[in-house]
Amino acid sequence: MMITYIRKWFRDPVFLLALAAGLIAFAVQSGELGTSDTTHRLQATHALWTSEPPVLPYEYPDFGLHGRDGRLQSWYGIGQSLLMLPADVVGTYVERLPVFAEYRGNDPTVRNIIVSYSTNIFLCVLTALVCFRFLRQLKFGVKQAVAGVMALLLATTHLHYTQNLMENNYIFLLTLAGLTYQFEWLRTGSRRALLIGSGALGLNLLTRLTTGMDLIAGGVFLLLVLWMEGARGRELWNKCCSYMTIALPVYVFFGLVDRLYQYYRFGSLFNTYVSVFAHEMMKRDPTLPANYPFETPFHVGFFGALFTPEKSIFLFDPLLILMIVLAAVAWRRFSGAAKAYVITSALLLMAYICFYARYTVWSGDSAWGDRYVSTSAELAALLAAPLLLRHRGEIGKLVWSVGVALVAVSAVVQAASVAFWLSLELYQMEILGHPTFVVLLRLENVVAFALGKVDAWGLSTNAMSEDPWDYLHITTWNFLPFLLKRIGEAPMWVVNLLLIVWSAGLAALAWVLLRLRKVLSGLD
Repeated sequence: MMITYIRKWFRDPVFLLALAAGLIAFAVQSGELGTSDTTHRLQATHALWTSEPPVLPYEYPDFGLHGRDGRLQSWYGIGQSLLMLPADVVGTYVERLPVFAEYRGNDPTVRNIIVSYSTNIFLCVLTALVCFRFLRQLKFGVKQAVAGVMALLLATTHLHYTQNLMENNYIFLLTLAGLTYQFEWLRTGSRRALLIGSGALGLNLLTRLTTGMDLIAGGVFLLLVLWMEGARGRELWNKCCSYMTIALPVYVFFGLVDRLYQYYRFGSLFNTYVSVFAHEMMKRDPTLPANYPFETPFHVGFFGALFTPEKSIFLFDPLLILMIVLAAVAWRRFSGAAKAYVITSALLLMAYICFYARYTVWSGDSAWGDRYVSTSAELAALLAAPLLLRHRGEIGKLVWSVGVALVAVSAVVQAASVAFWLSLELYQMEILGHPTFVVLLRLENVVAFALGKVDAWGLSTNAMSEDPWDYLHITTWNFLPFLLKRIGEAPMWVVNLLLIVWSAGLAALAWVLLRLRKVLSGLD
């Protein structure tokens, strides 16, 4: 009986898709959290269930703000900290086991390994399932939907943030889940679906308040679908009222939760951490401009996100170019729902670019690409691969060839993005200067490292980092077995065992992808 069920699962494209997503996430993990931002958020997680503070005293003034009663508080929302809570509890107790006594205190920690692996795999699998569901709701075929999911996972910056546990992929999942279930309500009238969708979008507010733009985008998407399908007058008004009756109370609830968390930390319901941050920074440095931290000229941040070689969304997410090409040549052939989604996602992307254009670190600071807009860029590029397949016979051979080439280039860029820790090029730019085409530099680094030509090509990192920890991390492949070997604190038998397991994971991924292709080839 069990063998029958297993055989059935391996003939199910959805199961194979979820399995592939899990294996992709497993293969790219480094065991690290990726950035200091996530490390700070994990400390806030730890503070939720232990006696440790949300900000360690030695981290100030580089991180932390003084809140109520002068206590140091994190300036991030609580959303990602809650997400990591179960894994943090498990990881903390596992790390205390006697078997890890000699390794405890080294990096990457056992707790961080458990948190990064479990959370990233969980997010990746759920995202694949939700994405497939959404694409099927838009009337894409199974093959087209699978292609869309795989393009998202392997050919957008989603892959980089699957390795580096920032809030991006969590926000993406909640936004896409919100759109998916709210769209289901529009089609079926299911109040439960609308409640789930509104809950997902509302939950996003606890991670980053700017996701209020995603919340608005959900309503805009539904409104555009209704409009393009001919809804007018009383019909349109009744739908809007039905939507607001359920969605608005959910949004208010999550907004209140965020405000209560703000009051708990900083003693006010009506400000944000940005105002507290600005006030504290100006006390330390009175020379800062009055409009800090929104002092950047708008044109610098706006055009920077679009065209600078170090942060351009088109360089880091080339599928956006394909989406623009397809919209230009095949717009009339798009379904009403597809048109509504393309418009909504484009507006959302522009809203994020405009909002952060004046921010003091509009580029997202130390990140692969512009992390503030990468999630909306992924959403805007989501339909590129499915639309390319759907309209293959209508767009001509030239556009098809360009489309396939852009997908391939995108996959290469994203694969390179996980090869090394993101700080590598940041250190190199201190010597090479600005502007630097970061994506091309990363590709050069990959080839140079693989061929042993780092010094010969002038890419040596010997003098780039005075921090030994950073130096070790930027001079090895950014996958757990290689990182552990480079650091040299784990026993070699552990490193070798992990290398075998990692290699087996890659082999399993290749087999699952081949199996998925075979199953899809048998579909009409």
